[in-house]
Amino acid sequence: MVRRIRRENSLVNNMNVVPYIDVMLVLLVIFMVTAPMFVPAIINLPSVGKASQMNKSPIQININKEGNYSIIQNSKSQSENNLDSLANTVKILAIGDTAVVISADKEVIYNTVITVVDKLYSVGIKKVGLVVKEKNG
Repeated sequence: MVRRIRRENSLVNNMNVVPYIDVMLVLLVIFMVTAPMFVPAIINLPSVGKASQMNKSPIQININKEGNYSIIQNSKSQSENNLDSLANTVKILAIGDTAVVISADKEVIYNTVITVVDKLYSVGIKKVGLVVKEKNG
């Protein structure tokens, strides 16, 4: 009679995946708890109205990189020294519902442009827009 002896020290070919499933579930719970905490920051940008077609040629305000102002209307240019005189001149030139557009050099500080827009609104100019250059490509 042949006896078969089973070895007690034989290696098992199976992989125990239960610990890996436990780790995966713990990581899933951690991500589910922490994900709502990472909400993107809210940025309050200035809002603009709906774009409309212009019937008349607008008054153009140019701001160069040194911060100097000039007003262009009907191919006539006029320089202004400060913001108050600029706003008063534009108020005189804007007859009725004339639009005003602002062309600022890209190196001009954003606050300078917004200050001009605010000053124009405060003197009663209702239509103020910004001129941008279209990107090619």
